[in-house]
Amino acid sequence: MSKNLNQKKKIAIIGTVGVPANYGGFETLAEHLIEDLGQKHDITVYCSGKKYSKSERVSSYKGARLKYLPFDANGIQSIPYDTLSIIGALFFADVLLILGVAGAWILPFVRIFTNKKIIISIDGIEWKRDKWNLLAKWYLFWAEGMAVKYSHIDISDNEAIQDYTAARYGSLSRIIEYGADHTLKVSVTEEVTEQYPFLKEQYAFKVCRIEPENLVHVILEAFTKTSRLPLVIVGNWDKSDYGKSLKTKYSQHSNIHILDPIYNQEKLDVLRGNATLYVHGHSAGGTNPSLVEAMYLGLPILANGVSYNKVTTEKQGLVLY
Repeated sequence: MSKNLNQKKKIAIIGTVGVPANYGGFETLAEHLIEDLGQKHDITVYCSGKKYSKSERVSSYKGARLKYLPFDANGIQSIPYDTLSIIGALFFADVLLILGVAGAWILPFVRIFTNKKIIISIDGIEWKRDKWNLLAKWYLFWAEGMAVKYSHIDISDNEAIQDYTAARYGSLSRIIEYGADHTLKVSVTEEVTEQYPFLKEQYAFKVCRIEPENLVHVILEAFTKTSRLPLVIVGNWDKSDYGKSLKTKYSQHSNIHILDPIYNQEKLDVLRGNATLYVHGHSAGGTNPSLVEAMYLGLPILANGVSYNKVTTEKQGLVLY
């Protein structure tokens, strides 16, 4: 067998905040790809220098090389972040796995002038998210079209997204759904109940990024109107004015337990796995990993009635319109 066939393929993962995962679904995906494919392939992950302090930055993680850029991976800075990541990857990578469409404007040039393989996940219908202004929505809508047209393979994590890209672009997107076998049912210990006394009773649970399209404000307000089941909600409250205002407004309610982000998988499994009900308010995106994880644990689910959630739950959850 020739040397070329034995050589590991070089893959650049572009568009995530980075690893170790401490943000969301794309970051968790990147971490699992490293763990599951790192022995077969040479993986490099681009990371946001804004999210990892200098003391936290390492040159490698679980065998993958890490490269840091001085930009945020989200918001307006995601455009130069993804663009420079793509340009940097052209010097060494065989495959560009691009998560999100922010840097898609450059893909026609990559496709025409290089032989790099481009695989992209459009990350739901990003331009519909409420957090974007009109100009940002226009750019994301245009970039979505560039991503689908100039990638070799576009990935959907949900059949509803596949239907959308097929109808709009005539593209046969490949569906790769999120798994959840890393999630465990963990028993409650006395030590954990000392930290979280609500574990002794029944409660509803939600974990998400604190953003308007996840309808956090609607869920919190709904639970102020009932005393039958307290709500435990975990998220990045201090990252935005939206989150800070909600934390201030609702933290005084006795039946609402507002918790800061938890990146310890075992601790998160304890809180989620022992809930009576999982509440899922996401109104945008595709398949949300947090929903899949709750399903894997067999939790009763109350979900927002958008098409993505219907597809993910196979209409087996209680879906509100």
